[in-house]
Amino acid sequence: MEYRPRLIDLFSGAGLFSGGLQECGFDPVLAIDVDKNAIASYNHNVAPCGKVGSVREIENVPFADVLLAGPPCQGFSTLGRRDPLDERNDLSLVIPLWAEAARAKIVVIENVPPFLKSPQWKLLTSALRSQGFEISTWELDAVNYGAPQRRRRSFTIASKVGELELPEALPGAKTILETFAKPISAKDPMHVWPIPSALAADRMEHIPIGGDKRDIMAAAPHLSPPSWSKMGCQATDVWGRMLLSEPANTLRCNFQNPSKGRYIHPHENRTISLREGARLQGVPDSWQFVGKPNQVSRQIGNGVPVHLGRAIGKSVYSAIIRSLTSESSVQPALAIAS
Repeated sequence: MEYRPRLIDLFSGAGLFSGGLQECGFDPVLAIDVDKNAIASYNHNVAPCGKVGSVREIENVPFADVLLAGPPCQGFSTLGRRDPLDERNDLSLVIPLWAEAARAKIVVIENVPPFLKSPQWKLLTSALRSQGFEISTWELDAVNYGAPQRRRRSFTIASKVGELELPEALPGAKTILETFAKPISAKDPMHVWPIPSALAADRMEHIPIGGDKRDIMAAAPHLSPPSWSKMGCQATDVWGRMLLSEPANTLRCNFQNPSKGRYIHPHENRTISLREGARLQGVPDSWQFVGKPNQVSRQIGNGVPVHLGRAIGKSVYSAIIRSLTSESSVQPALAIAS
């Protein structure tokens, strides 16, 4: 029977990252998040091992070959305040404690690229090195691994089993057209979107294919708030219509709000549905999420695209299996020597 490496997922969210590794042969044994709806989604779609709680509570930790962690990124993201005093920034420092408790062979930490230059990154990697881990970093864009979405993230790889192979990029880029081509069942409870207000509906009427707020400002200035003129050339994706021939921009947790980015349907006057957003993250249509629409969009937007999880999972799986093969090959020699 083929070995299934055991997996713990900290800050798991709804489990998109875990789902990608699970497809590669991993067995999730524990997932922790403070969001009860996200954990309910994890238990329904990935594995019934999710637990609502704080990662600071380190007790009864099961053995795991691999530890995943996606600590909060708000204090580091260029889309946020990048507040160095955000109390969530220090949550990443519990990761070495979990790695030791779980006796993990590999730790994978996901975050925005600026995280790699933070004081917290220096502290946690120093702690991991003191446990015997070798550290390497990757900056990967999901669009290069089959996701119909441009989403660049950093991955800190701590390994006790040698250096991992960098995931091999795939040729071409998957488009929104390919992703939305398969019809979505009218009975799918996730194929829903907010009903636009009268103002929002009027604005969308003035946005051409691939257009955005600049088209509204030109064609219907009376529908444009003064703030748009003050911002000038900034935030041009606001009230933007997606292009079928292109990958999507980074899907944020509030992707059903047109004022947050280019999230208006390519040709319909509405934002994309929850199911369409999930597809952009590589989530199978069989997955159903728990919570109200705004809670579900947060679970989807906060996740690591399943495509990217799968690509990383292949490299991690190969390293784990290689280490097991190496261990088994030296055992007889050790026995003879003793």
